[in-house]
Amino acid sequence: MSTTEVAGQEGGKTPGEESDRERLLAQCDVTTFRASGPGGQHRNRRESGVRLKHRPTGIVVTATERRSQHQNRAVALDRLERKLKALRKRRKKRRPTRPTAASRERRAADKKRRSATKRTRGRVTERE
Repeated sequence: MSTTEVAGQEGGKTPGEESDRERLLAQCDVTTFRASGPGGQHRNRRESGVRLKHRPTGIVVTATERRSQHQNRAVALDRLERKLKALRKRRKKRRPTRPTAASRERRAADKKRRSATKRTRGRVTERE
């Protein structure tokens, strides 16, 4: 299979994106292992599972669903890119909101009810 066919399978990556993937792969420890599950002799006899550990962040991703190690490496790289993108995404700062008028009224009514209950308890006085 030629490199253009592989690039077509990965969603039409441009040459700039390929160099990004190579740079990302250089930052990772690649471990291959024997993937369990269905797939016949090619899967059972070969180390087709791929585990990538991104050294700077410590994120670990694995891919075992394909029978080919090369396909699993591409899948694992996609997963790692998604995780890194999610890690870089900044969450919006929460803007505190004021309580609504209805909630203030409910709170005041509850306080009144509670205080009335406590008032009925009264104080115990000693008898002689």
